[in-house]
Formats: sequence, structure tokens, C-alpha cells
Amino acid sequence: MSRRQTAAIYQITLRGTLDPEWAEWLHDMTITSAEDDGQPITTLTGPVADQAALRGILNKLWDLNLTLLGVNRMDV
Repeated sequence: MSRRQTAAIYQITLRGTLDPEWAEWLHDMTITSAEDDGQPITTLTGPVADQAALRGILNKLWDLNLTLLGVNRMDV
């Protein structure tokens, strides 16, 4: 049985600041920055096609040596 799968929306939170110019390299996710208790926090939000694409994004963040704070699948 075949089901048509739609991309899930994910929110990935990182410690530090990531320039919005990285959005295209990170699957066109929206990049926003804020502060939490005086520490810079970056949030990536956007559709991710599947688990392989999510792993690809997480690998890229690992390669940039960024600290991952959280990964959440958003209910739509």
C-alpha cells in the first residue's frame, strides 16, 4: 500500500548565532536569532521531506560545530 507523504515542519534550536545567509544550504529553512538568559540562540524552522533530509541538516550543523539544543516536529 502506498501513501503520499508530506513534509513535516521541524524546529531546530541551536546555541549561538547563525547568519540567515546559511538558509539555502540548510534546505531553505527560516533562520531566526534571539537571546535566552543573555545567550544567543538560533532557531531553524521549515519543512523537512523525510528522516534522511533531517539527518542531512543535522549533519551540516554538526560540521559547523554548532551546539544542538533541541529538535521538535511541529503539529500542523
